[in-house]
Amino acid sequence: MKAGERSSRFLARRLFSAVPLLLGVTLISFTLTVHFGPDPAWEQLGRNPTPEQIQQVRHTMGQDRPFPLRYAGYLVNLARLDLGHSYASGEPVLDILLRTVPVSLLLVAPGFLLGIVLALVLALAAAWRPHGHLDRFCDLASATGMSLSLVIIVIALQAVFGVWLDWFPVRGWRLDGPVDYLEHAAVPTMALIAANMGYNLRFFRAVFRDVLADPPVRTARAYGFRARRIATGYVLRAAAPPILTRVMVAIPLIVISGSLIIESHFGIPGVGLVTWNAVMSGDQPVLMAVVSFSSILFVLALTATDLLTGLLDPRSRSA
Repeated sequence: MKAGERSSRFLARRLFSAVPLLLGVTLISFTLTVHFGPDPAWEQLGRNPTPEQIQQVRHTMGQDRPFPLRYAGYLVNLARLDLGHSYASGEPVLDILLRTVPVSLLLVAPGFLLGIVLALVLALAAAWRPHGHLDRFCDLASATGMSLSLVIIVIALQAVFGVWLDWFPVRGWRLDGPVDYLEHAAVPTMALIAANMGYNLRFFRAVFRDVLADPPVRTARAYGFRARRIATGYVLRAAAPPILTRVMVAIPLIVISGSLIIESHFGIPGVGLVTWNAVMSGDQPVLMAVVSFSSILFVLALTATDLLTGLLDPRSRSA
């Protein structure tokens, strides 16, 4: 079989395998939101509604239909991007997401990307000289970062840079120009870097240590090959699949959980703040849309990871 045919079959197999996974994830998301989320009838009627009023509202919303029909309708509406209207504001949920998702990406992307690059550089340098000063520093930094929650990091950075030093705004979000963006994104970016540095640093360093222990790398170092040539020619390429898997899987978690904590704390009008407000007010259409699209993003990240891993390591295509 030719290489092109093998690549096509590998691509088709990965894409088809994502379909049942996507259905399973959306089914779980729909079930959790419907059965364990807030009751929209109670949220709309307020205090002390009569059973007749509750039944009438549920019938109007179609909540008294059988579960399979409700799930099928949910899938059809999701495919048409018909996400309903917010109970709190009456605005289409799709319009809310289109307005808030770019804000969250502008907020989260710098900290996520800078944290990955910084962790890769430090992890490779520490793994290259084990038990050195940098390796010990990475041990301390990773242990400290893993022991602190994002909330504590945000409060500490906000107190230092926003209150004591008065370098950056304490709350809010403005995009009037590059300076405003940098001022308002500085503290959230530092918080995301610090919160993810511990886990990334420990994982990346362990991967690099395993690669550096391979016989080809040890032989090349013994023969005096330049460190840059070894790192770029073999180490980074061999370490790419596990590192890529961790980075891709972390994207949905960072976008949703990281933005939720940071945006609710800083008052930034992104998808995290919208999610927090929806939880507090019982806005089920917004909650269902956020949960559904975060689940879909997770499945897409896994599928993209499989495809990229197959390109980097052809041996994985037969798995």
